[in-house]
Amino acid sequence: MLNFAPWFLLNHANSQVKNKIMELHELIKQDIRYEEAVNACMNCGMCTSVCPAAEFSDYDPRILMNIIQTGDDAEIEKILKSDYIWLCGQCMSCKTRCPRNNVPGLLINVLRRYSQELGYFTESRRGRQQYALNKVLNGNILNRGYCIVPAAVKPELHPEQGPVWEWIYRNADEFYDRMGANLDKPGPGVLRKISQDDLDELKKIYDETGATALKDAIDNFSKQKAEELGYDDDENGMEQYFLDTFKGKI
Repeated sequence: MLNFAPWFLLNHANSQVKNKIMELHELIKQDIRYEEAVNACMNCGMCTSVCPAAEFSDYDPRILMNIIQTGDDAEIEKILKSDYIWLCGQCMSCKTRCPRNNVPGLLINVLRRYSQELGYFTESRRGRQQYALNKVLNGNILNRGYCIVPAAVKPELHPEQGPVWEWIYRNADEFYDRMGANLDKPGPGVLRKISQDDLDELKKIYDETGATALKDAIDNFSKQKAEELGYDDDENGMEQYFLDTFKGKI
């Protein structure tokens, strides 16, 4: 069995488990979402029968629930270091069908959190994509006030958007003006420029809720993995790591 004293517990002033070393399974159980997610699963497989991810990948929520209930730290660690927890699409179909009100999709959120906070996400290809998502989505929110902004959906990174989107991207100002959007401009309207006061408030929310600490942890663990994989320890090296993780090349 493995013991952990993660930095995020030792630096969390309100944590009831502060300064305690605990086994990995016990650590996961500290998340309040665990209580709602795991309610004496009897492994009937109803969740798997309706799970879209189970149909198109190796993901199986029934197996996931079984491993977690056994409390086997070695197996849980393998899950946290694998692609497995990143296959769930969070549709929550499992919640609607479980006869005992278990929610494997919610358990996935808990496992993802600890995979990120312990740095285990860097051990799998899909896990490493957290760096790209972290940089894009959190960057958009903190710098622009939106989760997704048109300027960030670059055609070369999103070929699935097709030629129509590429034209819109290249002619953004003209297109959004004609559509009545107030793109990146002050005042009311869709996609308007968010004031600096509002962005500062968003940053405070990140700081108070622990989102800033989690964002920084993902960045720091990703930089360590990039160096381990031979990327240059500079801005250009991390930009290449970003592109390679975004495209799933590593």
